[in-house]
Amino acid sequence: MTRAALARWPTTPRPPRSADERWADVLAWLLAASLIVCVAWPLASILIKAMETPSGEPAGLGPLLAAAADPRLRAAMSNSVSLALASTAIVLPLATIFAYALTRSCLWGKPVWRGIALSPLLAPSLMPALSLVYLFGNQGVLKSWLGSASIYGPIGIVMGEVFYTFPHALLIIATSLATADQRVYEAAETLGAGRVRRFATVTLPSARYGLVTAAMVTFTLVVTDFGVPKVIGGTTQVLALEAYKQVIGQQNFNRGAVIGLMLLLPALLSMLAERYVARRQSASLSGRAVLYQPQRNHWRDALLGLFCLAMAMGLLAMLGTAIVASFIKLWPYQLELTLTHYQFDDVDGGGWAAFFNSMRLSAATALAGTAAVFLGAYLSAKLPVPMVPAAVIRSVSMLPMAVPGLVLGLGYIFCFSQPSHPLHGLYGSMTLMVLATIVHFFTTAYLTVGTALGHIAPEIEAVGRSLRQPWWTGCWRVTLPMVTPALLDAARFFFVSGMSTVSAVIFLYTPDTPLASIAVLSMDDAGDTAAAAAMATLILATSVVASLGFGALERVLRQKTQAWRPN
Repeated sequence: MTRAALARWPTTPRPPRSADERWADVLAWLLAASLIVCVAWPLASILIKAMETPSGEPAGLGPLLAAAADPRLRAAMSNSVSLALASTAIVLPLATIFAYALTRSCLWGKPVWRGIALSPLLAPSLMPALSLVYLFGNQGVLKSWLGSASIYGPIGIVMGEVFYTFPHALLIIATSLATADQRVYEAAETLGAGRVRRFATVTLPSARYGLVTAAMVTFTLVVTDFGVPKVIGGTTQVLALEAYKQVIGQQNFNRGAVIGLMLLLPALLSMLAERYVARRQSASLSGRAVLYQPQRNHWRDALLGLFCLAMAMGLLAMLGTAIVASFIKLWPYQLELTLTHYQFDDVDGGGWAAFFNSMRLSAATALAGTAAVFLGAYLSAKLPVPMVPAAVIRSVSMLPMAVPGLVLGLGYIFCFSQPSHPLHGLYGSMTLMVLATIVHFFTTAYLTVGTALGHIAPEIEAVGRSLRQPWWTGCWRVTLPMVTPALLDAARFFFVSGMSTVSAVIFLYTPDTPLASIAVLSMDDAGDTAAAAAMATLILATSVVASLGFGALERVLRQKTQAWRPN
């Protein structure tokens, strides 16, 4: 009876897929498989390694329970959490006020203030720690400001992390504050609400999602950061340093895997908290909304201008101290200018080869990473590829956002060092470091390109198919020119991140493949602080030049490929 009913059920035959659509299916399956191999497999390797004995035998939850009972690890976890909470408590109000000045005031020179505030993104995370050593260290010019306290410890870590995480929080909060409905503020003012009450009852609730997200991102970045505690942490133990010591110092890979899982926990909890707040967040702009336009208020703008000036001076001092010190003969006793510290071949760290390796890694990361994120976003959003690979691409592409670089590097060691792994030949090569760097920063670039593709109407692909044109023709002639700015933003992000990354490659480099960011760490360990500052300055200068170059290229290509856009 059932068979007879199914036979009478009307069915619509599926239209045969064209040759170009079958090629899209093949690319989707290949990309999905590549993401599983490069993202999911290394993370699974950490979990497996954490539940094994040093001899490789299954141990269940024993290693995890032993690590939880270890007083040293418990102290490191307590320090990591307390330092992250302190840094978040400082960064959040500073970033909120600065973002308010950029979005809700008539402050003069907003692009300048914004550029200065985001400048730490171009520097390696070790650079603020080096500046703090020159300012407040044993021979620091401002050492007396701390009294009997020492910069080598929690104070220095918090100061360095505030500098490092401030631009990340600022970007998120500024984006949240940039969207507001003018009518809501007019209604509140009509009802007699003063400025303070409007801020408390309208501005803060509408920016709640951005504030929570910024807090979670700041907390996670501090917990998982490796550079600042390594340079200026002194005897303060944190989880990221413990993972480094267990793997590099003691070759205890199992304990390193356990600490990797502990580092992964804050990121996962932050992601769950962000999802919870996102579900409760309502849209701040409707189709009839009127975009908020701040009105000039001399007292408010003057106070916010003074605040931005103070923050800008602090940020520039942190960057400028390391830059100036790299040209000083002997800080602070012999202040003659010299280029001696830029003779990297005379100190540890890999010499000038480390810098050129970083240039090659960053260029390869920018090219391959941009191509990968575009292919993934285009296949999953614009083409009728099978549901399974499209779902895998979308879900696995979000994983790197919740995986700290140190944890990812551990996973790559456990995964690619196995002779049975099909890509074992990449272990110890520059290619593997490029792959790890792409994966580490994949999510942000993927979301950037995916958002740009989402603004393109689907009718464009439908018209191409109706004209019996292969999908790559419409992609090349229409889609690529339209998303060129987003692609250049992704490439710039990959390049700058590749120049400054430490945590994702700290376990993967070899004596034949040193990097500039790792050289900064090696030079500081060897006591060559001035040379470390010089290499950090070179990384910053390269990132600035690259950003300016990408900006100029974007303007040229926009004029050639997007002349239809209104100026």
